[in-house]
Amino acid sequence: MHKFEEIWLGLSAGILVIFMVVVGYQAFALGMGPPSHKETIDPQKVNQTAPFDEPGVREIGENKYEVVMILQAFGFNPSNIEVPAGAEVTFTMTAKDVVHGFQIAGTNVNAMVMPGHIQKITHTFDEPGSYLILCNEYCGAGHQMMSTTITVK
Repeated sequence: MHKFEEIWLGLSAGILVIFMVVVGYQAFALGMGPPSHKETIDPQKVNQTAPFDEPGVREIGENKYEVVMILQAFGFNPSNIEVPAGAEVTFTMTAKDVVHGFQIAGTNVNAMVMPGHIQKITHTFDEPGSYLILCNEYCGAGHQMMSTTITVK
């Protein structure tokens, strides 16, 4: 084997090992692995299954809130959300019909919400203002109208 081939193979193997170490560290030490789908729900019975039988904002601790949301054909339920500034908010979501996206503009919150699965994502809103929530996964003919707001006071 030529010397340059040996160098190339060595560098390629080294880069591959470094990549696997970084991904493994993120998945196991930082908990950034893909969702395990441990929490599932019957999409036909979303409205009868807790906590989705009463969607809305709940205070679950000191300056901690849970927003239970149902994403469905071109809308979010609840449609408008209010939380205090500095609050840690956990969004607990599911979809009733098709795959929807959940993106809060101006933040790094971005999730895919699938029927039959429960998606949870947490964010702390430090700055007061109005935050736009968009569906960023095409969900049908009225997709462009699927949005709502979070008001942080």
